[in-house]
Amino acid sequence: MTLRLAILASTNATDSQAIIDAISEGRLNAEIACFVVNRECGAIERAKRHNIEVILIPSKGKEREEYDRLVDKELKKRGVDLILAIGYMRYFSPWFVNEWRNRIMNIHPSLLPAFAGGMDKNVHKAVLDHGCKVSGCTLHFVDEGEDTGPIIMQRCVPIDEDETVDSLKEKVQRAEQEILLKAIDLYAQGKIKVEGRKVKLLI
Repeated sequence: MTLRLAILASTNATDSQAIIDAISEGRLNAEIACFVVNRECGAIERAKRHNIEVILIPSKGKEREEYDRLVDKELKKRGVDLILAIGYMRYFSPWFVNEWRNRIMNIHPSLLPAFAGGMDKNVHKAVLDHGCKVSGCTLHFVDEGEDTGPIIMQRCVPIDEDETVDSLKEKVQRAEQEILLKAIDLYAQGKIKVEGRKVKLLI
């Protein structure tokens, strides 16, 4: 059975390209049912280039749960199995988290719990300003907190002496794409089990 994915995005959703490519090349037994975006962004063009449905639901002026219920309706209509939050600049309502418990994966550009709560280049800048020697990324299931859900996978990347925010972002994104593909594949095979705060990978 093919896993049906939904990608939620507010930015370019750069990491989603690796998923699109892996599916088209037959390396991943999944299909992207739709992109859901809350504003005009680069993810729309990316989806259109690959003939993937885009659902634009503007979030401005809507309460969090009100918005999430609109998203939920569209996802269920399309038989989505797993949600991927990639460059999605919104936090989910407790109602939505409960409705999709352990079926929302979020990719975060740091080694959580360090540098939680930030987004995109702000995280990389904070890492560099702190003088860290390594950084990386974390894929986790979403819970009611900010980047606090059960950790599925992490990947480290080294930080060079002359590292910049942009060069670190590029390194971390490559790592993000690797663990996203691995985790989606494991999930499709039923090889990810959540026990409290711990995630067991049956590999």
